[in-house]
Amino acid sequence: MASISESNIAYNKKDLDDKTLLKLYYNMLKPRLIEEKMLILLRQGKISKWFSGIGQEAISVGVTMALKSTEYILPMHRNLGVFTTRKIPLHRLFCQWQGKLSGFTKGRDRSFHFGTQDYKIVGMISHLGPQMGVADGIALGNLLKKNGQVTAVFTGEGGTSEGDFHEALNVASVWQLPVIFCIENNGYGLSTPTEQQYRCENLADRGKGYGIDAYILDGNNILEVYTKVKELAESLRKRPRPVLIEFKTFRRRGHEEASGTKYVPEAKMKAWEAKDPIDNFKNFLYTEGILTPEIEAQYEAQIKTEITTALTSAYAESNITPNESNELNDVYKEFNYQDIKPNLKVEELRFVDAISEGLKQSMEQHNDLVIMGQDIAEYGGVFKITDGFVEAFGTDRVRNTPICESAIVETAMGLSISGLKSVVEMQFSDFVTSGFNPIVNYLAKSHYRWAQAADIVIRMPCGGGVAAGPFHSQTNEAWFTKTPGLKVVYPAFPFDAKGLLTSAINDPNPVLFFEHKALYRSIRQDVPTDYYTLPFGKASILKEGESVSIITYGAGVHWALETLEKHPNISADLIDLRTLQPLDSNAIIASVKKTGRAIILQEDSLFGGIASDLSALLMETCFEYLDAPVKRIGSLETPIPFASQLEDQYLGKRKFEKALISLLAY
Repeated sequence: MASISESNIAYNKKDLDDKTLLKLYYNMLKPRLIEEKMLILLRQGKISKWFSGIGQEAISVGVTMALKSTEYILPMHRNLGVFTTRKIPLHRLFCQWQGKLSGFTKGRDRSFHFGTQDYKIVGMISHLGPQMGVADGIALGNLLKKNGQVTAVFTGEGGTSEGDFHEALNVASVWQLPVIFCIENNGYGLSTPTEQQYRCENLADRGKGYGIDAYILDGNNILEVYTKVKELAESLRKRPRPVLIEFKTFRRRGHEEASGTKYVPEAKMKAWEAKDPIDNFKNFLYTEGILTPEIEAQYEAQIKTEITTALTSAYAESNITPNESNELNDVYKEFNYQDIKPNLKVEELRFVDAISEGLKQSMEQHNDLVIMGQDIAEYGGVFKITDGFVEAFGTDRVRNTPICESAIVETAMGLSISGLKSVVEMQFSDFVTSGFNPIVNYLAKSHYRWAQAADIVIRMPCGGGVAAGPFHSQTNEAWFTKTPGLKVVYPAFPFDAKGLLTSAINDPNPVLFFEHKALYRSIRQDVPTDYYTLPFGKASILKEGESVSIITYGAGVHWALETLEKHPNISADLIDLRTLQPLDSNAIIASVKKTGRAIILQEDSLFGGIASDLSALLMETCFEYLDAPVKRIGSLETPIPFASQLEDQYLGKRKFEKALISLLAY
């Protein structure tokens, strides 16, 4: 036990009772003692990495104690106090850090990169920024449920430079979401000091630009943190709105232990050591006669015993035995597909109308479904797919968004965490680049990492043939078929579009739903009027023949049909894949084994596209059945041009007929 002296922090206990004050002290002491033990284990090589929060315990503990246990907290990698204050068993934490099965990620991720619904904690990913928008989504879920709860989310001063931070603040402000944005301004982003990171005097000043109330608190003063956050949380529960809090504190260890702290001036380090949140609060409690040597000794003994017991049990647990099936089965949440047959009553619909109808009927099926996107509410979307939806379902469920694709994808993830479904419309699939990070690094990996479903459909109006130029014409499905954890759907007909969209919305996994713009108003078909579903991973065999297998999807299906109509003598299997992930490999392989020839047609430029993978699949599985090399057709290796004559030259459509005839003559 350290000697007792005057406190270097001014405390005001207000009307807090002794029990609460001692609990605040105990909850700060616990993560400090755990950290001291972890630093020893790190030096012994028994854990792989450690991100220290020594000196910042007051923020984690104060915020967590100020919130209800049913309210979500989204911490960072220095917020051990959040986890311990929520009373997560130390055995599970230690197993997490050692990569054991009883950890929260089954050895698939390390340190604090995990979440747990049991304790209402959503851990960060290394990209930092996305969790800000996820907090928006959880808060939106609270608003829609009218449960009067708030959400707290942490970031460091370095993370405030990321676009996700600014997008999340803007969305929270526009929608008046009950989020407490917590900035731990601890002096350095790894080794970069604050004066090299931002020019405003205080990061709290950034709240003004978004119309958000902002506060600056002494992050080392546990009483100031606890009482102010508690006051704000109570206020936000009654009058939902976001607030921004900048906690002034300091990181007294390296960014992670291997980094060291040589870049920190010694005088600055000593000054902040004198403001240690635990030592100072302990001195205050002794001065007030609240803490005694007996209580302090009791706390230390109790915590150290708990640490020793939990470590012993974690060490005793066997290391994970790799199992391929377990790994593959956990990438996606299990989806119990319900085959809802279409009725006999049909009406002729355009492709665009079938999508609209499927979306509308899904909104009727799922009262917990929210649609978000730019201009989708009163305006009805740029393609008018959601025209009339506001009148039918209201602005709570049909939400115009600011132009911030990243934050909206993250908001959708937060809605899923809170138990709601969502459909996000990318105005054009090209714009998905602005939301690429949360899709491939958050949505795709969420279930694999900590068994959290990302119950989200992202609608992707895509494709050329409409003279829209390089930024509105891409068909970028290959970016996502490469990413385990995502499903990719790409229909070519109105019937398929409606049934596959309803299935995508039912599916608890993230689905990229591609809709070719050139098909929207050019393709018509009889479509059942009622709600129905179609299964993923089952291709449609549009034509059957003996001489060649044509494998394609989207607009390519119609290009192939046009060519076959011109050449009725060609006996071909025409396979419309419909879904690219999952893929109907069996249908492809069976067809090629029968015909002995295969041509794969995609609209995307050729290199790195799905045609390449399909070609490799066929070479590996059908080599001895082939009478000719597998042929791939794609578009030029250029961006998509605007002028119609250049676009016609770009598209692979013009090469298909000649390539097909050449393949048959091989």
